[in-house]
Amino acid sequence: MKTILVPIDFSPMTERVCAEASALARSVSGRLILLHSVPPPIVNSDYPSSIQNLAEISTAMERSARRKLTALQAQLSRGPFTVESALYYGAPVPHILAHADSTGADYIFMGSHGHNALYDLLIGSAAQGVLRKSTCPVVIVPPDLKRVRKVGSWHRIRRKTGKNRRNAGRRGTKASRGGQ
Repeated sequence: MKTILVPIDFSPMTERVCAEASALARSVSGRLILLHSVPPPIVNSDYPSSIQNLAEISTAMERSARRKLTALQAQLSRGPFTVESALYYGAPVPHILAHADSTGADYIFMGSHGHNALYDLLIGSAAQGVLRKSTCPVVIVPPDLKRVRKVGSWHRIRRKTGKNRRNAGRRGTKASRGGQ
């Protein structure tokens, strides 16, 4: 049984990442592990009342994340594969890597938000951090995924350009002549 770790952040990418990971889990009778890391609340010294309510804010964020994680787990459990979940508090990359090691994950499926290089340099990217340090294969689901069409035992991804990547750029093919 293949173990597929799926770190999620409940952004619009979560649905796409779960769909792709579920497709693999279905085909290999695998096990999905949904992982969410609750970020610590941002504290601003200009607002002392927010510092006093830090525990309440953290508890509310964790409760909300657990509720969303449980709902997503129930939704995905309808498939012919096992679905588990894990909830952590703090920076996501160390938790993702540690959980992948402790569960013996065969794959990590993550989404890319499509930020530019400057954003990733200044803010950082969880996907980038996991790619650098992971000991198992990492599958990055792009933000502009239009549709996935099964071709034999492989999936071919068509991007927003709509061009067939296999035939793009070849001379004399219909794709390079504009489909004529």
